[in-house]
Amino acid sequence: MTTTNHLEKLRTALEITWSIESSSLWQKNCPALGQCGVTALIAQDVLGGEILKTRYGEIWHFYNRIDGDVVDFTQSQFDEPVHYSNLVSDREEAFGDTNAQQYGYLSSAVRKNL
Repeated sequence: MTTTNHLEKLRTALEITWSIESSSLWQKNCPALGQCGVTALIAQDVLGGEILKTRYGEIWHFYNRIDGDVVDFTQSQFDEPVHYSNLVSDREEAFGDTNAQQYGYLSSAVRKNL
């Protein structure tokens, strides 16, 4: 079972490692911007669970279901509330929102900070 402590440790590791290296959309004043696909992949690597998606305006937004709970590490990038559809997605689809270099960077950086 994933504890709140594990979720918070991962959240902290993500927040201190998100950068222009993990998303070309990254901004200092909004570090979660553009990080949803790569973050959903890393969260699944570390904590398991499923990758989910929902439409947010014109884009697909990726997030996770971990131990039955919806977990969105990157919701802070949005000004408006996310209305979650909880559509089951997969690694291939989430990877379409990132690339191998960004994924490799974030995976390595997060593991160093866990």
